[in-house]
Amino acid sequence: MIRLLAAIALVLAAALAQGHAGALAPGHAGARFSFAVIGDAPYSNGEEWIFADMLKDIDREELAFVVHIGDFKSSNSPCTDELFARRLRQFQSVRHPFVYVPGDNEWTDCHRSGADPLERLAKLREMFYPDEDSLGEPKLKLVRQSADARYAEYRENVRWSVGPVLFIGLNLPGSNNNSGRTAQMDAEYARRGAANAAWLAQGFDLAKSSGHSAVFIAAQADPRFERPFRRPANAADGYARFRQELLAHTLDFGKPVFLIHGDTHRYRVDHPLVDPATQKAVEHFTRIETYGSPWVEWLRVSVDPANPSTLAIQTGKEINPAQ
Repeated sequence: MIRLLAAIALVLAAALAQGHAGALAPGHAGARFSFAVIGDAPYSNGEEWIFADMLKDIDREELAFVVHIGDFKSSNSPCTDELFARRLRQFQSVRHPFVYVPGDNEWTDCHRSGADPLERLAKLREMFYPDEDSLGEPKLKLVRQSADARYAEYRENVRWSVGPVLFIGLNLPGSNNNSGRTAQMDAEYARRGAANAAWLAQGFDLAKSSGHSAVFIAAQADPRFERPFRRPANAADGYARFRQELLAHTLDFGKPVFLIHGDTHRYRVDHPLVDPATQKAVEHFTRIETYGSPWVEWLRVSVDPANPSTLAIQTGKEINPAQ
């Protein structure tokens, strides 16, 4: 049964209606487009075939790109080169440009299976981000933060545009953003936090100067808008800085901002960012969280740049009701 999420479309319409003036990007002005969001899957052998079938469903759709928001394995499964290679082959086989941002299960949590998280992150960068192109086919040309010599290691932080909409990918993983476990990981967290802050600021500066009508940010972690996250008990909140920066940029931009993430494995669309000056939700900010294991499902997000208030979200089951 087809169940277009009309209520969600209305919620997002209110967010987008806050402002969409500005020049459109050359060559895409006014073109309607859709993209797919997946993440937090597959986690088990039983989910592997479901995930493969889901990618086939996605292949049958007309999409501008696909984004995987991280966690392509469970946190306790081995972080092996073989698994990384298998997942890379799957991502490369998708018939759309495929953008992948890393999750905690692929690197920060690899200590659980005896691997070195920093070595695993280096391997992800080597395998999944070898050049300036996306994964999948055809390729999408990406701007990587590593083009700036000051941030040469951060190949996973990316940026791209479709029409008047700017997309930013960040390495912001779960497990408290790799903060609070060891001194070495805290040092990594601090370095990456500075890089993420610079990349986010640069993206919003570009969005303002180029007249983009909306900004989408893709990252793995739930940044805990409602309840600060501390693990272990004496660790600082690994997402506090990101939330503060996100709030400042969103208020300054004044147009629709969307955060797409996973991590807590529940589909939701809401306005969780609160302006401390008014104690009210920032209405032009919207969070979209996709499904996660054991629900191996995908979202289709559709954008009409000529009329941004018609943004809509569908699930894969709604798009393929006969399957």
